[in-house]
Amino acid sequence: MNNKNFIQELASRMNYTQDETQKMVFSVIDAMNERFQEGEPVTIQNFGTFEVKKRMERIVVNPATRQRMLVPPKLVLGFKPIASIKKTLKEGGQDNG
Repeated sequence: MNNKNFIQELASRMNYTQDETQKMVFSVIDAMNERFQEGEPVTIQNFGTFEVKKRMERIVVNPATRQRMLVPPKLVLGFKPIASIKKTLKEGGQDNG
């Protein structure tokens, strides 16, 4: 599902115009981004938690040349879904509950 389809679906479910819905979605994303910039996790009830994590520097090896390279540390955004979503996906994506 792309952004356009998501906005259309959400607008029809919430009885808002697509323009209003898009503004609301962008506001939520902006607010989440502000929390990430501060290093704070964002938890969405009945969905999961988004969290900024620091990936430590590490050494990788190019398999073709066997050259070792140092990959610098970086920040990455992780997501941990709630248990029921994990279970549904583990069982092949069928909602059994």
